[in-house]
Amino acid sequence: MSKARSRSKSRRKAEERRSAGGGFFGFIASPVVRRLLLIVVVVVLLYVLWEGMLRLFGYGLIIMGIALGWLIWLAWQRQFPVVQQRWNWVIGGVSLGLAIWGLLAFFPGQGVLREATLGGRFGQMIIGAPDALGGLRVTGLVVLGVVLVIPRQAWRAVKRLGSAVARGRRLLLEGIGRRRSVAPSRPTPVEVVQPDVTSPEAEAISGVEAKPGPAPSAPVWQSQHEPILTPGGWQLPPIDILEKPVEVKLDKDDIDQRARLIEEALASYGVEAKVVQANIGPTVTQFGVEPGWDKKYREVREKGRDGVYETRLEEVSRIRVRVERITSLSNDLSLALAAPSIRIEAPVPGASVVGIEVPNSVFGSVSLRSVIETAAFQKIRARSKLAIALGKGAGGEATAADLTRMPHLLIAGATGSGKTVCLNSVICCLLLHNSPDDVQFIMIDPKRVELVTFNGLPHLLAPVVVDSGRAVKAMRWLTYEMDNRYRQFAQAGARNIEGYNKDRPPGEQLPYLVLIIDELADLMLVAADEVEHTLCRLAQLARATGIHLVVATQRPSVDVVTGLIKANFPTRVSFAVTSQVDSRTILDMVGAEKLLGRGDMLYMPTEAAKPKRLQGTLVLDAELDRLVYFWGNQKQIEVRTVDFDEAGEGASGGQMAGPPDPLLQDAMRLAQEHKHISASFLQRRLHIGYPRAARLMESLEQAGLVETAQPGRQT
Repeated sequence: MSKARSRSKSRRKAEERRSAGGGFFGFIASPVVRRLLLIVVVVVLLYVLWEGMLRLFGYGLIIMGIALGWLIWLAWQRQFPVVQQRWNWVIGGVSLGLAIWGLLAFFPGQGVLREATLGGRFGQMIIGAPDALGGLRVTGLVVLGVVLVIPRQAWRAVKRLGSAVARGRRLLLEGIGRRRSVAPSRPTPVEVVQPDVTSPEAEAISGVEAKPGPAPSAPVWQSQHEPILTPGGWQLPPIDILEKPVEVKLDKDDIDQRARLIEEALASYGVEAKVVQANIGPTVTQFGVEPGWDKKYREVREKGRDGVYETRLEEVSRIRVRVERITSLSNDLSLALAAPSIRIEAPVPGASVVGIEVPNSVFGSVSLRSVIETAAFQKIRARSKLAIALGKGAGGEATAADLTRMPHLLIAGATGSGKTVCLNSVICCLLLHNSPDDVQFIMIDPKRVELVTFNGLPHLLAPVVVDSGRAVKAMRWLTYEMDNRYRQFAQAGARNIEGYNKDRPPGEQLPYLVLIIDELADLMLVAADEVEHTLCRLAQLARATGIHLVVATQRPSVDVVTGLIKANFPTRVSFAVTSQVDSRTILDMVGAEKLLGRGDMLYMPTEAAKPKRLQGTLVLDAELDRLVYFWGNQKQIEVRTVDFDEAGEGASGGQMAGPPDPLLQDAMRLAQEHKHISASFLQRRLHIGYPRAARLMESLEQAGLVETAQPGRQT
């Protein structure tokens, strides 16, 4: 027993000595101590080797430290698979780091770095020498890093740069070719100068009293642009005649706040919805609201682990919120947004959202030039001579149209809503791109104040018609011209004006005719039956002959805009009106009564099921004066004019008469058999109505078969 006890004691002492030694070495080998020792060793090495490393690497040590720290973080977080997925970012980052390192080598150092640069000797090795070649090396590293870090954006930028260079080269070649083609046969250049302030013409244009003074300098467009000449010798006006657009920027925070107010207001009425987009326009901002879900729940009781019953809600069904619940809250949303009125478009065509159009806090105008210079207008201009700029939509997108495809335009709106400005924009668009050989106008302005500005244009077939009786004669002449053109098409075997003009020289081509009527209601008061009949006949038949109508009225009532007129004018524009009845009359739906005025309009094209809200283009009076003076200064070229008074008398004398009445021969036989006949006599014998009998009597009188019927003398 004593031997066993002594052996156990000696074994215990040996284990105690072993455990004491193991504890010390275990403490030294612990992770915390090892990290501390590693930090101490690194600090000592940096202290000893600092000057040498600084001379070698310079301030690039900071880049090395950032890279080393990033590697330590990756190892700590075990994120090396991310490096494998984003290897291009790693290589691009290395390239950008070397570029920064090389850039430091261009600057001389101080102190320890006096012998080297801020980038050290390693930075000098990167650039080679601080000259142009070194700059190219740094630029190449930057380009390589950017391409590796953002390859898609870099590729898009390269494509845009290539397309811009190609476009510039194409425009340069086109300009050279145009100058070469025009130079040999260029006629006498038309001098376009600003009128002298002392001349009567300047008084007529500006409306102010002439004062002596120095003549102004030449217009800006005369020196900046090469004149564009047509085959007929006309010079087209440059785009610089119009003012440059000035855009109004809106506060994005205000837009975000309104989006939150819409969501909160709908939620307060139990409608779950979310604003998913905001299309900022010049006058209104359209918020795209995505309807949420109506969810139904049921209570479910379950026994928990502790034996206590718990109640939870389980979703039974979910139904999309009905659109009618959102549209019925228009007045409540107006109150929440403190807006005068809002318009809800449900749904927005082409999108699964409900559009809530809220007026902007700052109203912006849309200049005509800003729409003409857009790709949407130029695309239509490339295929049609009658391209017109209408305005910009709720999202700021430009909207243009082709008058030949409309083919006629009906404009309505209350006084001061922008109706006449829209007419001026249509006329200016046609004047900017067409000479009198291409487009001619007949303008009717019973108000005598709006369209008379265009009296100096060579495009006019006659001075602006301001008398209602003469306006009816002008419409008669236009109907006769339509019939005459159809006869010309039949002889030439052409179907329309495009086919007729295709193979003809410039001097023999037929121009487009555009009838502009500023106030239809006044004409309907004077001669409702004849005006309605003539308008409908022109609208039905005149499209193929190149005759198009643009009619405006400030009273869109059923006695002015009749059912026949509406049926023949499928393209309509409505500005702000006073009631829902007027809106239904012009657009067949409500909505125009909520417009804001000042050019805010609803545009209903032929192919659309719903109108589109636009902010119409604005043309200043100074722009109109410059455009009219530009064209009026080219009057040395002869332009044919028409006297509607003579044309109307000739038409009433039989030139525009239709085919002879089939009963005319019977009436002539009766006139030869009886000494005295009258309209009532023809009614009884031919079994016809009084209007037809009266027309037969007029034909017999013109033929000399009967004398003028006296009242009371009947057979």
